[in-house]
Amino acid sequence: MLKTNKNIPLAESLRSKRNDIEDSRKKPIQSKATLSNPQPTAEPKQWCLADFEVGKSLGKGNFGHVFLAKEKKSGFIVALKVLYKRQLATTNIEKQLRREVEIQGNLRHPNILRLYGYFHDDTRVFLILEYAAKGELFAELQIKKKFTEYEAAKYVAQMTNALLYLHSKRVIHRDIKPENLMLGLNGELKIGDFGWSVRTGKLDTRRGTLCGTLDYLPPEMVEGRSHDKNVDVWSLGVLLYELIVGDPPFESDGVEEITYTRIMKVDLHIPKYVSRDATDLITRLLRYSSSDRLSLKAVMHHPFIVKHIHP
Repeated sequence: MLKTNKNIPLAESLRSKRNDIEDSRKKPIQSKATLSNPQPTAEPKQWCLADFEVGKSLGKGNFGHVFLAKEKKSGFIVALKVLYKRQLATTNIEKQLRREVEIQGNLRHPNILRLYGYFHDDTRVFLILEYAAKGELFAELQIKKKFTEYEAAKYVAQMTNALLYLHSKRVIHRDIKPENLMLGLNGELKIGDFGWSVRTGKLDTRRGTLCGTLDYLPPEMVEGRSHDKNVDVWSLGVLLYELIVGDPPFESDGVEEITYTRIMKVDLHIPKYVSRDATDLITRLLRYSSSDRLSLKAVMHHPFIVKHIHP
């Protein structure tokens, strides 16, 4: 499944959705979850929809809605993602969802959105997620059109730290883009979608699946070759470019064939107003050969990051 369109958060009233979820509030619901601040218990809390006060809609994605919610007993604020089983089955992504839950539920990092747990009923799956108070980075980018180099460096440094952690856990994200990056209460970046992530074994470090979003695909994926964790390094370079310039570097006005060609040729054109240090970092990340790309550890010591983050 290859996603090519950007998904813009849809702000809407929950009123039309409340009737849809009220019917199951008193039904037995299977669950497995633990919030970050409950009182210690002998067994993990078995959640159900009746444990939450559901508020406004935070957004709508391809497979469900996300709502603001409050756990009634503790008052803890979360984001409740509602997915419909019939739609998951129709699109054949149940296995992908199970993998996403297994991976994200075991991650603990300040720049990665927490998945506290999940529960389900006959028709829906509910994911209990950390609430990112300032929404998507993509929405912020739409408003500002582009970020200052200081802002871009801040986000890239946080993203790099998160990727270093993921790769240490043998997790490849494979779908870095502004739509999948959330902003916490203090504006800190948090990776918020692990739908295309994969955990590699010690002896299985290269993958062959074509996945992710077209503008962020590396040459090895476009050409159908196997890939490794350095696909995330390529995407980091695309992200840095988009944050500073406002558009992805290989975008071609919706003509996918041209975008594919530009990616394979690494047809990169950086505007003159981009600083020398930013240009250098972008070009070191966007290398055709994955082994030639700058390591994540080296990114943290690059002059562009050091100048803005560690002056």
